[in-house]
Amino acid sequence: MATTDMIRFENVKKIYTGLDAKSKDIVALHNVNLSIKKGEFVFVLGHSGAGKSTFLKLILREEAATEGKVFVNGRDLSSIRQREIPYLRRGLGVVFQDFRLIPTMTAYENVAFAMRVTNIPERQIKRRVPYVLNLVGLAGKAHSLPQELSGGEQQRIALARALVHSPPIIIADEPTGNIDPELSVEIMELLQAINSVGTTIVVVTHERDLAQRFHKRMIVIDHGEVIDDGLARVRGARV
Repeated sequence: MATTDMIRFENVKKIYTGLDAKSKDIVALHNVNLSIKKGEFVFVLGHSGAGKSTFLKLILREEAATEGKVFVNGRDLSSIRQREIPYLRRGLGVVFQDFRLIPTMTAYENVAFAMRVTNIPERQIKRRVPYVLNLVGLAGKAHSLPQELSGGEQQRIALARALVHSPPIIIADEPTGNIDPELSVEIMELLQAINSVGTTIVVVTHERDLAQRFHKRMIVIDHGEVIDDGLARVRGARV
């Protein structure tokens, strides 16, 4: 595997086995081959049920490939031990559609919590958290609870939390799904700024129009297969 590959799929198939003899097996991904290089900004597009969620679960090692191999940041996930998976995930900053903020914690505490659970010294937390809150433009909201913030602001806090460990890869799962179009563009511009300093960005979305505004590489998944992989234009994809 080339050292510049941050994510690589080699002949990957994922089959979900039926729960009983009457249930059919579901082929969620089939014959997926792709690589995402260090410093790339990539959109992964597809309609609901196309295979995007399975694609993410394999990267996060929430699921294992049925066939083929998945590499993330140099690690072959087919041979990774269960106890090593949390360390793998710490190298990935993940942003979710539903923010997943702790409602009883302030913006500062939500971001700091991600450091405390990995036993980072408090002095480092006090330096790092204000820095990332300022990076996402929310230094003035550090003491606000999530319910006191707009959807766009909550997503920025979630992004700050993803950035706090300086991960080489940020994975954003439908990051604009719960915010309005104008704020969606702002979140994408922020991700673009983070990408400009070398962080690999993978955005999973069904919003083709939004993706096309940014003229980045677009990988299109449909019925479990990669049907297009290129810049700016999606050919005949149902997304």
